[in-house]
Amino acid sequence: MFVTPAHAQDAAGGVGAFASFIPLILIFAIMWFLLIRPQQKKLKEHRAMVEALRRGDQVVTQGGVVGKVTKVKEDGEAEVEIADGVRVRVLKHTIASVINKGEPAND
Repeated sequence: MFVTPAHAQDAAGGVGAFASFIPLILIFAIMWFLLIRPQQKKLKEHRAMVEALRRGDQVVTQGGVVGKVTKVKEDGEAEVEIADGVRVRVLKHTIASVINKGEPAND
């Protein structure tokens, strides 16, 4: 008398278990296309901008400092002139944007 309902629940549980994962899969797909993928694209563009950084470019750092790149070093740093005679070393990945592409000086 108690065996029959248990077999009926077990047979229907296989299809229901897969169907319960469909909303989770859909949520992950939506998160991928709305959050993760655009963030990866933005990161890739920022890396390309930092790699293309050269002397004479006018840049804005993440701290809001505007200056002109005077030297690009290989160890991930750049020297930025923020006023006449005032040069600071900044990490290249902290440069938020390039305002004007400048031509490097011939000296």
